[in-house]
Amino acid sequence: MPWRTPTGLDYDSGDYALALRTAMDAIGYDDVRALQAAGTSDGRLIGVGVASYVEIGGVTPSALAPMEGSPGLWESAHVKVLPSGKVTIALGTCGHGQGHETTFAQIAADVLLVPYENITIVYGDTETSPFGFGTFGSRSAAVGGTAVLMACQRVVEKARRRAADLLEADEADIEQVPGGGFQVKGSPESAVSFATLAVKALMLTKPLPEGEEPGLDAMAYFDPPNYTFSSGTHACVVEVDRDTGHVEVTDFVAVDDCGTVINPLVAEGQVHGGVAQGIAQALYERIVYAPDGQPMTSSLMDYAVPVARQLPSIRTVNVASPRRSTRWASRASARAAPSAPRPPSSTPSWTRCAGPGSRTSTCR
Repeated sequence: MPWRTPTGLDYDSGDYALALRTAMDAIGYDDVRALQAAGTSDGRLIGVGVASYVEIGGVTPSALAPMEGSPGLWESAHVKVLPSGKVTIALGTCGHGQGHETTFAQIAADVLLVPYENITIVYGDTETSPFGFGTFGSRSAAVGGTAVLMACQRVVEKARRRAADLLEADEADIEQVPGGGFQVKGSPESAVSFATLAVKALMLTKPLPEGEEPGLDAMAYFDPPNYTFSSGTHACVVEVDRDTGHVEVTDFVAVDDCGTVINPLVAEGQVHGGVAQGIAQALYERIVYAPDGQPMTSSLMDYAVPVARQLPSIRTVNVASPRRSTRWASRASARAAPSAPRPPSSTPSWTRCAGPGSRTSTCR
């Protein structure tokens, strides 16, 4: 890596062999093959399947858009800092259940160092949100999330300049502290809170320097230089009844390289949902027509969407190789974390927010 494909796209990172080895070890491939050869006591057939993939995401960089006859699909984010110190972030991309409220708020909390619960994510209303191209092609974290990151970084820089003015210190001597405030390096007694900065940035007592604007709000647009390419290997073991043909999925391992995970629960939920949909398509879902062409499976009362008891316990493993083409280590789905630059936080917010009580119940 990097590797240029015959179509001219650059796969800039990925460790496909690692994902394959991890999946084979986790599924116990050699043991399954031995059992397959020996046979089971009840005569059931054993099958094992392994599938590796590379998936394009982060669509569509304007630099590469002519290849597919598309406009460049950038994303935007507007960060609004209220006088209370709370933050509202309006996005162009519109979520439909992937957990945007969770993951984007965690990105912002980690950059701004403000409490996660003080951040509100707004999308889906053209009267309140900036223009964006939406959620498809595994682009929300890679493109929209980067716009959030950039906008929040601009807020931090504006806040640092205001703090330097209020604390009568050089900007280079101002450091960010947990809670979103700032202090003079090595002098915690010379500090100002994020809420105070938010008020002072709006309620001006003297003219601002040339080029400076009131408030701490910031806007950012991100147009990625390249697509993202997630990869991985999934492995599955099934048992088949010789007499009835009934298939039971007894084990399933999903090894995915989507970059650094923001929120483990959201990431796992997305994988579970995708695997469930794939198993359903392979084994259960079927459109049936009468001889005259009338569809017989016209509602979910007839169409065999699987229930929990028809699915195995899905085991997930995340492996990560660094991304180079965006400011994020992000590839597919809404679950990647920044690679560089990292804000000065000793405990990333996606770790703090991953436990019970956090807004992590949504998944793809």
